[in-house]
Amino acid sequence: MTVSKLKTTFLTGAAVLAIACAAGPRPADAAGLMTPAGSGLPKLALQDHEVRVVIEDGYVITTVEQRFANPNATDLEAVYSFPVPEKAAVSEFTYWIDGKPVTGEVVEKNRARKIYTEEKQAGREVAVTEQDDYKSFDMKVWPVRANGDVRIRLSYIQPARLETGIGRFVYPLEEGTVDEQKLSFWTANEQVVGNFSFDLALKTDYPIEALRLPAHPSASITQKPDGTWHVHMDNASTAATPAIEPNSQAPAINDDEATTVVAAGNTPVRLDTDVVVYWRQAPGQPARVDMVPYKAGNADRGSFALTLTPGMDLQPITEGRDWVFVLDRSGSMRSKVATLAEGVGRALGKLRPEDRFRIIIFNNSASELTHGFVPVNARTIAQYTGAVQSLGAEGGTNLYAGLSMGMNALDADRTGAIMLVTDGVANVGVTENRKFFDLAKQKDVRLFTAIMGNSANRPLLEPLTRLSNGTALSISNSDDVVGVLLNATTKVTHEALHGVKVEVKPLGGNLRIADIASDDIRTLYNGEQLVLFGHYWNTGAAEVTLTGKISGKPVNYSTRFDFPDKADRNPEVERLWAYQTIET
Repeated sequence: MTVSKLKTTFLTGAAVLAIACAAGPRPADAAGLMTPAGSGLPKLALQDHEVRVVIEDGYVITTVEQRFANPNATDLEAVYSFPVPEKAAVSEFTYWIDGKPVTGEVVEKNRARKIYTEEKQAGREVAVTEQDDYKSFDMKVWPVRANGDVRIRLSYIQPARLETGIGRFVYPLEEGTVDEQKLSFWTANEQVVGNFSFDLALKTDYPIEALRLPAHPSASITQKPDGTWHVHMDNASTAATPAIEPNSQAPAINDDEATTVVAAGNTPVRLDTDVVVYWRQAPGQPARVDMVPYKAGNADRGSFALTLTPGMDLQPITEGRDWVFVLDRSGSMRSKVATLAEGVGRALGKLRPEDRFRIIIFNNSASELTHGFVPVNARTIAQYTGAVQSLGAEGGTNLYAGLSMGMNALDADRTGAIMLVTDGVANVGVTENRKFFDLAKQKDVRLFTAIMGNSANRPLLEPLTRLSNGTALSISNSDDVVGVLLNATTKVTHEALHGVKVEVKPLGGNLRIADIASDDIRTLYNGEQLVLFGHYWNTGAAEVTLTGKISGKPVNYSTRFDFPDKADRNPEVERLWAYQTIET
């Protein structure tokens, strides 16, 4: 059988990963579970789960190795399902059958299903992976050997982004599904009975002031003399177990050398809590533009990533603001209501006396908790924090009704914005994406969206938010939800740079630059970053210019970079460029 190499870009949506039996390497990705496909047999036990994360030069590489045990006395077909975080692209996947690595090829979905069926009928080992809409990737594998082990290694790459000087990384472990049938199908065995480890290294040119894992405060956090930060968790000993599950607060440590946990026997541990890592830059850093190039020594074409963190003079807005909180209380939010209530309650407590707020809730229909704008004072904060905390989660998701009521609730004469908190799976009333986009175009209002859960409908919520010149962020139950909501509120406390445009122009010589791909950002808020990717040929200098308007006045910022003839340290930049072109 002919073996094809896995293409460097894992195309989402219209492509699958078809794997045929052969000796060979390479393909990749996320945190998953394996279940017999429709056989009623016991699920496969998750024996080992090891995660390695490297954050460096504006991107993150996550590598996951897992081992599953088939306790059944027969070979079986199994489904391996894993969530890939937003903005991530699979870079490597390896699956071992009978101890031999299997290679894969990205092919069109219908063709991959046909290959899978033919190979299975012929009695040959085969696997097929396809994206489950925007929620996860599912892989069917045949055969998983009786009483044998299955080993899987996956890697994915994603950009490392900062807002207001704070970076955030999420390793998704919570199911977070909004599909009740799929949830009952999985009845996931999330317990690791063998080895669990999580290791993260953060390397950056920016001085980092602190790291934080809000749901895992007992994780070991260390810093080396070269400035590299390390996070470690494992279940190698009973003493290390609290690092895996949420626990009491423990301070970060700052030693000359990284701390090592000595194995003293493995303790089973449940993996049902996302690992969320925050890092905070030291304050007072100057504005800067960072370039990460990649060009092999014998290549004609190179790739580059530019990260712009402008130091713009965005003045505070001093008049009172209006905030409309639009909160999802449908049944799919059941596991997230406590997190939602805490975040909204504390966010209300951070508003200024000059501000006002309204709270809209929705499930099958929409209604208002506040009955008009409410002033910010101790009495109203306590009253409506309690009201949000007492909300139950039931019914369907009439997202359109909630969003429409929220948009109509704003006062055109005051600075205001909408904070939407939802998992975004609209299943009651209007559900067509186009009608949501039409609604956003009708109102000149900033929409900021906190997308709850690992299975939210990002293809609806992210474009919807961009249409209003707002921002969207996916959050898990392990997040500092208060920080997420407060970060959104700061976006209307200062002026913003509108009409953002970036130009990369060669300064003479043979340098040529093309294929620019960037985030669809038209408005840049205080503390945000703008990341773009591109290709270059030959060598030379180029000028990078950022233009826009602040309060209607044109502004212009520029710097220059040299594009090298050889730069082989960061091959991941090419994969990020490819993924960005798909996204845009």
